Amino acid sequence: MKKEQVAKRLAKESHLTAGAAADQVDRILNNLQKRVRKGKSASLPGLGTFRSGSNQDFQFDKPKKESR
Repeated sequence: MKKEQVAKRLAKESHLTAGAAADQVDRILNNLQKRVRKGKSASLPGLGTFRSGSNQDFQFDKPKKESR
């Protein structure tokens, strides 16, 4: 899903304007990026965890599926 699609869905489900939703998505992504650049992990529930890796790249750990 692209950032624009996430913002559009957020706007629809939260009764926000498209611009306000896009600003919120940008703010979340910028905060996530800042945390990872500082060497901290950042989680998005249901999506996974971002963490800094070697050579200043980003690593992404998908959430583990629960066995039933």
